[in-house]
Amino acid sequence: MKLIGLLIMAYLLGAIPNGVWIGKAFFKTDIRQSGSGNIGTTNTYRVLGPYAGTTVMVLDIAKGTVATLLPTFLPNWVPAHTVLGSALPLLFGLMAILGHTFSIFDHFKGGKAVATSAGMLLGYNPIMFVIAAGLWVSLIYWTSMVSLASMIAFSLVTLISLLFHDWYLTGIAVALTVFVFYRHRTNITRIREGTESMVPFGHGYHKQLKK
Repeated sequence: MKLIGLLIMAYLLGAIPNGVWIGKAFFKTDIRQSGSGNIGTTNTYRVLGPYAGTTVMVLDIAKGTVATLLPTFLPNWVPAHTVLGSALPLLFGLMAILGHTFSIFDHFKGGKAVATSAGMLLGYNPIMFVIAAGLWVSLIYWTSMVSLASMIAFSLVTLISLLFHDWYLTGIAVALTVFVFYRHRTNITRIREGTESMVPFGHGYHKQLKK
């Protein structure tokens, strides 16, 4: 029963809609009614500005990290021997991702799971997180599109985890990559049509300005 309670706690952590609450509390704005309508980092940047966007990104990453580390923080709540073993933290991270994308505080709607997934990776494998973050930032600079950078980064992390023979992470990374591509399906359409929003910097942005 303690384990179930801990899993519910992980879900509730992930379900906190930081973008919505920060927008309403400090800007008197519901970001679900502006921009893309998404509650995540990118739309928060677009609607509320860089400070709010950065805050939401950090908090959404933290949700995934704290949830993933719950078995470490509360070891007495976890059975000494479980079927998942060392992969148990990933289950808690997945519960946070589930909470983020299907939030009980937001009518079971939510974000696209990028930042919270990164938080799970930080809690599970900090070195892999640094690699993934470096890839994501580099891809944003090259493409000037957060959506495209995120999808490519998830795909690359899947390949890297496979190369390192981390089968638990590989399996979850495959599932999350498919899910992230699905959540970005409208972005994929806009990328194909050449109408996807760009950040105001980077190679892709400056290339577009020259056209």
